[in-house]
Amino acid sequence: MTAQLTILIVEADKTRADAIIDSLVATGDHHIRVLSETTGLASSVAELTPDLVLVDLAKPSRQDIDALTRATEPLTRPVALFVDHSDDGLTQLAIKAGVSAYVVDGMHPDRIKPILDAAITRFHMISDMRSELANTKQALQDRKIIDRAKGLLMQARNISENEAYALLRKTAMRDGKKIAGVAQALVTASDLLS
Repeated sequence: MTAQLTILIVEADKTRADAIIDSLVATGDHHIRVLSETTGLASSVAELTPDLVLVDLAKPSRQDIDALTRATEPLTRPVALFVDHSDDGLTQLAIKAGVSAYVVDGMHPDRIKPILDAAITRFHMISDMRSELANTKQALQDRKIIDRAKGLLMQARNISENEAYALLRKTAMRDGKKIAGVAQALVTASDLLS
């Protein structure tokens, strides 16, 4: 956590908020904003676009976690949630919602840096996995469309699978498009004609 970050802290207790700020200032020159309540959290997140959201709640409820995760968009930025007391259900709910760090036993300023470092690292790891999964799903969808287009070409032109693929590739190169795009256009045209 050496780079300058924009950090949004949600902490109702001013003394605890000041201790958190002191701990964060010791880690670098960060832009830090503190909210004393969760009421305006969504608009503050939209306005500030923080790199990291740090939330300290004594005993959260399911509604608190739902509201916080909707407002802080944990899938687009690391969110560290510190609680004094919890149960298994809340922990699982927070993790499933995308919270990067769910720390029980409250906020201790001396633990903030390693926890936030871990939250940021975990967030980037999960984000990379989500991106890889999305790319894999898209590749599979493209493969299905290409296979269907090859089948249409094989049937319409009485050519082999390799020749059908070569024709798709040649057309894509000529038109400056991806093979999947050409295949999708062919499948769409075929659907319209049938």
